[in-house]
Amino acid sequence: MNFPNIYNIKDYRLLAVVPLALLAIAVMFIPNIKLGVEFSGGTLISLDLEEKIADVSQLKTALEADGLKADLKLYDTTAGQRLEIELPQSNDLIAAEKLRAEFDSLLPRVSTLEVEAQQNESKKSEYKAEYEKAESMVKEMYAIAGLKYEKQENASVNQLDKNIRSAYKEVYTKYEKSIITPIDKNIKYKNISIKTVSPLLSASFIETALKVALVSAILSSLFVFLSFRTFIPSIAVITGAFCDIIIALGAMGFFGIPLTLASFAALLMIVGFSLDTDILLTSRMIKQKGDPREKAYDSMKTGLTMSIMAIISFGTLFALASITHISTYYEISSVALAGLVGDMFATWGINAVILLWYVEGKR
Repeated sequence: MNFPNIYNIKDYRLLAVVPLALLAIAVMFIPNIKLGVEFSGGTLISLDLEEKIADVSQLKTALEADGLKADLKLYDTTAGQRLEIELPQSNDLIAAEKLRAEFDSLLPRVSTLEVEAQQNESKKSEYKAEYEKAESMVKEMYAIAGLKYEKQENASVNQLDKNIRSAYKEVYTKYEKSIITPIDKNIKYKNISIKTVSPLLSASFIETALKVALVSAILSSLFVFLSFRTFIPSIAVITGAFCDIIIALGAMGFFGIPLTLASFAALLMIVGFSLDTDILLTSRMIKQKGDPREKAYDSMKTGLTMSIMAIISFGTLFALASITHISTYYEISSVALAGLVGDMFATWGINAVILLWYVEGKR
């Protein structure tokens, strides 16, 4: 790959103008990122249609008339039309999840008090108070499920646990029925897939994702600092990875790519690729002898070849996703492509400039 050495210009710092402008634009669009079902909670329904739908807006109106307010996306695939229906979190499910969590946290104490009350008379009043608190949660769960609660005299704590779990299951059954009924009425389909992510599970996904991101950032930083043992070059490598993520997130906000488990995985892949090209550049700039601008130029030729090959690979996946409309392929490929393009600007327009300034300043 032969092209003029862009680092031979009089003031190579001007090369950072375009990447910095790109970063500023990306930051503006980051707030527009929509959370996918995994992180926001809710329900995603996928249907392979038996009959074609001509007007999605008309179908949406019909579903809303039957009590189903949702976002609809229609795709044409080689196997026919596919419809995706995304529903926000149900208030009933949120309330049921909260009640179940509160009951589960109270259960060990009530169970312990139940045993102690049988052996010690002084514990009976405390047990009764905690038992009534647990029973009130069961009654509330029954009300959400639309069931009538019949008080059972001297019912054990274990029985309360069975009752609340049964009512909790009924809440979900009732919710799924409220979804399926209008769909069956208005849509003819061959196959249906329903994925419901509860509020607690979505919170767990967010917590896990943050932990993974934090651990990867710490390990990457340690690796870089141990590899180069100098502050400026190490900061340049970390800055490059950070810039790639910002640009990728900005592209997600601009193009409407949701943050899902698939797109989050793509972001982690971008970090890995960014470190690869940044370490390639930094190693040559710091450890090899020769003219710094020529070293930066030679590194860029190698790095751009790597980037172009990766872009071709993910571009192929993106083309496949455009044909099959498989959301996982689309989210991974589109985020990866955005990150790879961003990496070319960030690595050779920001990292290289920082390292040239550092290396030439030491001469």
